[in-house]
Amino acid sequence: MKKLLLFAVLAVFAFTGCQQAKPVKTIENLKAGITGETTASAKYAAFAVKAQEEGNEAVAKLFLAASKAEGIHAANHRKVLEGLGEKMDEFVPVFEVKTTLENLQAALEGETYEVDTMYPQFLLDAANEKVEKATQSFTWASDTEKTHMDFYKNAVASIVVSASDKTAPSAIILPAGYAVCPVCGNTYDSAAVDDKCAFCQTGKDTFIMI
Repeated sequence: MKKLLLFAVLAVFAFTGCQQAKPVKTIENLKAGITGETTASAKYAAFAVKAQEEGNEAVAKLFLAASKAEGIHAANHRKVLEGLGEKMDEFVPVFEVKTTLENLQAALEGETYEVDTMYPQFLLDAANEKVEKATQSFTWASDTEKTHMDFYKNAVASIVVSASDKTAPSAIILPAGYAVCPVCGNTYDSAAVDDKCAFCQTGKDTFIMI
């Protein structure tokens, strides 16, 4: 009887030992990432409407492209989260719409935070907890945000230059349109699109044109 009891105890320990601990930090980060990217997607869509109202179609297209990309990032993070057996809590995106210049500056600040602070920590945690799919999703998002930063910087500069002399056209020409990879969210100037996405190798024939 004692031998059977000992065997049962050892079996429980063996089974428990084979189970990997849940990547608690990465799960927390995925949820934060979903919240941030979903909010950014909704916010940029609203910023696009404001830019159109102010007669800035070029900036409106940028915001629409970024909104689409952030939505893709949120979906990718959610897929990884659900693959870990977790569900995302319901939430309502909260943001404020101001002038187009202020909206661009807010967007640039948000992207800078994600690139410099948020995603580097998320990637470190995912590596430590060995969650490869989270590492991939975070990498795609972070790399895309770097591209968005450059677009936003040029857009801010274009408005500032135009405001300095209302009779002269902006010295900075913004893209006439954008192409967004449907798999990773990578965002291109539509006039300079790679045959395959530089981040995930998806063919350009599937890109979302804006």
